[in-house]
Amino acid sequence: MAQHLEFGLDTFGDVTSRPDGALLPHAQVIRNVIEEAVLADRVGIDFFGVGEHHRADFAISSPETVLAAIAGRTSRLRLGSAVTVLSSDDPIRVFQRFSTVDAASNGRAEVILGRGSFTESFPLFGFDLRQYETLFEEKLDLFAALIAGGPVSWSGSTRPPLVDQRVFPPIEAGTLKTWIGVGGSPESVVRAARYRMPLMLAIIGGDPKRFRPYVDLYQRAFGELGEAVPPIGVHSPGYVADTDEQAREELFPDYKRMRDRIGAERGWPPMGRAEFEQEAERGSLYVGSPETVARKIAATVKALDASRFQLKYSAGPLPHDKLMRCIELYGSKVAPLVREMLG
Repeated sequence: MAQHLEFGLDTFGDVTSRPDGALLPHAQVIRNVIEEAVLADRVGIDFFGVGEHHRADFAISSPETVLAAIAGRTSRLRLGSAVTVLSSDDPIRVFQRFSTVDAASNGRAEVILGRGSFTESFPLFGFDLRQYETLFEEKLDLFAALIAGGPVSWSGSTRPPLVDQRVFPPIEAGTLKTWIGVGGSPESVVRAARYRMPLMLAIIGGDPKRFRPYVDLYQRAFGELGEAVPPIGVHSPGYVADTDEQAREELFPDYKRMRDRIGAERGWPPMGRAEFEQEAERGSLYVGSPETVARKIAATVKALDASRFQLKYSAGPLPHDKLMRCIELYGSKVAPLVREMLG
């Protein structure tokens, strides 16, 4: 396990604040995300993922464009989405954009496909939310045909059919690594197994061990197929500082702002300090010193047979300089400690 474990970082391009508390312009946030990825590459992180959102509190609406800029500044970091909302996009254009990033980065592109927990993209791009399930099912089916390579023939109800259609540019070597992002539905786990795609578990709250039945379901499906189980990854929020107290004191105000803003839209009550501490102690918030975060990641990796852990390191307006320090500690301290613990 230890030698195969990969460490990733995810961000949605959360709009961060200046020292005076004012929010930075979206353009500056995007430039800062690129610098964060450059640092991640330098400190040995394996993967860097950027999310797709279409709202004021997140700066990144075009992940592939940001990834292409990162590709030109990095040499080893694998680059992907976190996640691509396939339901409200065109699978052919998604494939073309990621195959272009793959070419520009010399084969380092990945894509994590999901339905997304935000729905702003549906009215923005003219899709009907009542077709939520159908759109994802059909578009994933088409995307699976695209990554298989060669001419594509496909038909469905959400777009005109394709007959022996070639799509360019093709992936130069092998296939485009394509994960399915799962937020907690067994149907999504079965879908990932059906398409033989790696599984990315988005665990943003509660005890991560509650996802073990999904891992069992996924592994059982491949056992019945007589095939090796593809990688299983975990995406969870967190923040690393020099001490536990510093990490919690720095993270709490901005994490609460982000959580309460989204919660107000979804009918959740405001988050109190007790709930924050509960998530930090026994839930899916990986916050603390390098030693504390490493112990918690090691426990999750063992419990869920994960071969990659992706830390969603940005949290609302939490400033860029603090994010940079978190990245430095995650790569230089946390990752080696986890590998040692699992070794």
